[in-house]
Amino acid sequence: MEKSLITLDKGTVCSSWNYCRQRLASGSIDGTLSIFDSLDPNSSSFTSTSQLKVNETSIVKVVWIPPEYGDAVATICLDGTFSLWEECEQDAQSIKWVMCKLSERNESRVLDLQFGVSSTSLKMVAAHSNGLVKVYELLDPLDLKKWQLQAEFQNVIDTVPTLGKPSCVSASISWNPQRGESNLASFALGFNSELPQFNSSKVWEFDEAHQRWLPVAELALPEDKGDQVYVVAWAPNIGRPYEVLAVATSKGIAVWHIGLLPDTDGKLSVEKVALLSGHEGEVWQMEWDMGGMTLATTGSDGVVRLWQSNLNGVWHEQATLETTST
Repeated sequence: MEKSLITLDKGTVCSSWNYCRQRLASGSIDGTLSIFDSLDPNSSSFTSTSQLKVNETSIVKVVWIPPEYGDAVATICLDGTFSLWEECEQDAQSIKWVMCKLSERNESRVLDLQFGVSSTSLKMVAAHSNGLVKVYELLDPLDLKKWQLQAEFQNVIDTVPTLGKPSCVSASISWNPQRGESNLASFALGFNSELPQFNSSKVWEFDEAHQRWLPVAELALPEDKGDQVYVVAWAPNIGRPYEVLAVATSKGIAVWHIGLLPDTDGKLSVEKVALLSGHEGEVWQMEWDMGGMTLATTGSDGVVRLWQSNLNGVWHEQATLETTST
């Protein structure tokens, strides 16, 4: 017999599990952030333990901060602002959520926000509706209120002043999940805008020597560079001699292999190894398993699809999960 793990409130529009999959945060259309925990170690069910009003408009995305920096959640709201909330102990019996950062309302809206851990600090990347990318750095690992704007740039390979600022509908950011002193801070980013130069997914890497972010790879064939990007997802690497990334556009889900060693120009080699088709309509979300072997995707068709590659490197649809009407 089927058993529900969590009962979400009416009006819930987004949710996110934390890194250990032991807590769930959800956002509602009325601007309420809810936190769910499993109170009984012998039960798999979750209960709402905290609720707080973070905005007067709908929450459209929630993102957990990496676990080594505490229990904190960032929210993006329909008015284009983002805020960061940290769980703090109020006394021995109760806890409270405290706002650590709130972005200012301006002409550009925040479309996506993700956290990444580098060898030196925690970084936060925000993609805006005017095509700008802003990278923030946490100055004190023990204080989530102390952030500094580290960089601001556009998602283009060559800076062309005549491009101007596009009007972007959505954006997707995916950090390289690998950690350690030998791994440079890097993330993939794609836009859904009316200007083709901004759209194609690019891998950005931090150049420690010159203290700047550089585009080291572009995940699009020449004929596909103007395609609007819906979602990007960077797979965990458990020993492959290359990285694997998935990019969803209107043409399907492209799987890319990216080399680990740059050429003389500092660029990484890229190879498109598969184009996965099956979803009807736009792809909304993609998630890799912990080993980077299985890709789960879902979208406007309401179907979850699981993709895997066989021993010969050929990708195929492993399973399809559809909702059943009662």
